[in-house]
Amino acid sequence: MPVDPAIVALMEKFGLGDPEPATPPTLAEAREGLRKLTLAAAPNPPIAVGSVTDDTVAGIPVRVYRPRQAGTAATVVFFHGGGFVAGDLDTHDSICRRLCRDVEAVVVSVDYRLAPEHPFPATYEDALAVSRHVAQHPESFGGGPLALAGDSAGGNLAASVALAFRDDGTPVAAQLLVYPCADLSRGPEYPSLAEHAHGYMLTASDLDICLKAYINDDPALAKQFPPSPLRADDHRGLAPAVIGQGDNDALRDLTLAYADVLRAAGVTLRLHRYPGLIHAFLPFDTLIPSVDAAAGEIYADFKKLITAAA
Repeated sequence: MPVDPAIVALMEKFGLGDPEPATPPTLAEAREGLRKLTLAAAPNPPIAVGSVTDDTVAGIPVRVYRPRQAGTAATVVFFHGGGFVAGDLDTHDSICRRLCRDVEAVVVSVDYRLAPEHPFPATYEDALAVSRHVAQHPESFGGGPLALAGDSAGGNLAASVALAFRDDGTPVAAQLLVYPCADLSRGPEYPSLAEHAHGYMLTASDLDICLKAYINDDPALAKQFPPSPLRADDHRGLAPAVIGQGDNDALRDLTLAYADVLRAAGVTLRLHRYPGLIHAFLPFDTLIPSVDAAAGEIYADFKKLITAAA
């Protein structure tokens, strides 16, 4: 499937296409590279919302975005992508601003601990701790329904928290999973891992580095929940989900497999596949029309699901 020419041009501009560098970047270089890329792509001035405040929740740094509209609003706990090893409140600031604006919700962006300094289960524990605090103190946030969202590794966390909340009876109005890494096992049942292993933002070597740092590339751990939400024993009764996925993405088949699992379990699902898009497309919505349209579509569907649950 051909990649959107505007994305190809953007990747070439930032040196992200083939050939890949002979020596993989260090972790520090990868983290800084993600920051530079996302900040360069961010709109200037930034998307306007009601307020943006840095805070801590359950001892974990967060950034809280509040919409301009007064009154009760849904609260979305958001988990950033970055392969469990990179990303922070700044790299996903523009995504959270648009999510806040388009969904008209309070967004709590979680600055969870990163691997390898803090391997699994630290990241998952942070995601769960913030989500539980928000669920237990709605009056401190939007006061309305609770929803979960994340991209890539953050989509993995959002899906895993949704499963945990289903199990303990905590209501979740909806979950938004954008190119989620739903299964860390990287089995042969996912041909997209090889098909898009090079030159599509997320490479095979990137995955190797991330999973080595996060779960020590342990095959047994990769086939368990919560590291892999697809591997949970039962997906029935989960919150309705919106999934957004580019077809030119190494994680494509993992995402589609998770969508199949949710459908089979009777979960309300709105799946959007985008033929010309690659992994990690969300930050480029102000630069690429097809990404802008995709973001608008998935956020609108997410808002509908939340509104229906209110």
